[in-house]
Amino acid sequence: MCSHVRQMARSLSSPAASKLRAVIMGPPGAGKGTISKRMVEEFQLAHLSSGDMLRNHISKQTKVGQKAKQYLDQGKLVPDEVMLKLIMVELTQASETGWLLDGFPRTLGQGKALAEETSLSTIVNLDVPFQTIIDRVKGRWIHLPSGRVYNDDYNPPKVCGKDDITGEELVQRADDHPDTVLERLKLYESQTKPVIDFFEAKGLVKTFSGTESDVIWPQVKEYINNINFF
Repeated sequence: MCSHVRQMARSLSSPAASKLRAVIMGPPGAGKGTISKRMVEEFQLAHLSSGDMLRNHISKQTKVGQKAKQYLDQGKLVPDEVMLKLIMVELTQASETGWLLDGFPRTLGQGKALAEETSLSTIVNLDVPFQTIIDRVKGRWIHLPSGRVYNDDYNPPKVCGKDDITGEELVQRADDHPDTVLERLKLYESQTKPVIDFFEAKGLVKTFSGTESDVIWPQVKEYINNINFF
């Protein structure tokens, strides 16, 4: 059997495929989307994005979705207890499979509540230098009507400043300015450091440092494959 086939068979039959209860954390622009997608595909996980879940519950007008919308309509943050109820509804529905939670917890209160409500396998924490993230983001261009994203370094448009398909102008978002990005990164760090510290004390955090997702991913994959669930 070819090595890649053996590895695929191992992943699909591994305890990780049905028992993994993981959270992925990392600053905006660290590559969480890339690593999350690969984890979900490799280990057959349910991908539970807190933002997607919130929008879905509001759209379906569920009881918890209606509660959350009341706060959002007032320009307020959704309280931790409401977000936890929403999250737990989804985690319960995904109880027969492994899952990857993305975007929650963001605060120490959320982290403590999650730890009380469910048994986690691991926290995958992406540690990417701020300057690397700033360099990535400042080269990002967007075609607003379609949402297509380009990057000067690794996915440049065929014609500078123009969308490949329509030829329309590309723009840079105001919040992609380096100073704005740095402020967001500092805010993330101040909010989530207590969360990381809390879960590190429980022996649940595995941090992966680097500047490229293609380098970080094999380390994450090996780590998940070797988690002892028993």
